[in-house]
Amino acid sequence: MTVAEFLPFFLFAAVSTITPGMTTTLATASGAHFGFRRSLPFMAGVSFGLAAMAVAAAAGLASLLMAQPSLQFAMKAAGTLYLLWLAWKIGRSGPPHLGAEIARPTGFLAAIAVQFQNPKGWAMVLGAAASFAALARGPAELATLLGLTFGLMAAASLMLWCAAGLLLARLLRSERQWRLLNAALGLLLAASIVPMWL
Repeated sequence: MTVAEFLPFFLFAAVSTITPGMTTTLATASGAHFGFRRSLPFMAGVSFGLAAMAVAAAAGLASLLMAQPSLQFAMKAAGTLYLLWLAWKIGRSGPPHLGAEIARPTGFLAAIAVQFQNPKGWAMVLGAAASFAALARGPAELATLLGLTFGLMAAASLMLWCAAGLLLARLLRSERQWRLLNAALGLLLAASIVPMWL
């Protein structure tokens, strides 16, 4: 595979992972409330989850989920409830907890679960598997290419969004400003659930 052949796929992965969505909103909120270091398990979990989804898409597992409406519905329902709970928690939170030991950001395993409920993530990896299958000589090579690329692109994107949240934590001073930001982030997260059901 040449650089010229790989470049369109790389650009697709970069643009699709950096655009706002459910996980980027959560990364911003986590950076603002818990700081960069404490948000690392969340970012690693989302990145790992997206890489695993890409591998599954390349292997054909995603088509199995699409063919089983009851399994797909159960996953959507569980994901919706969890994301609405997170949106409520974010929306009602106050100023950041950068120094607090009690407050906990979303962990690695919960982040993987969040990512598996992400319709944007499934659309990205399914679209990439269908559009760029010719870049690989077989399913294993395609799974490796998609998994590594999407995992690395997601990690880079989430770090940027998390850093933006950390910057907000340093710029916003009043409790009112934080309540407005948290309400906006909570509403954005809740709104990101809608495509899951369309």
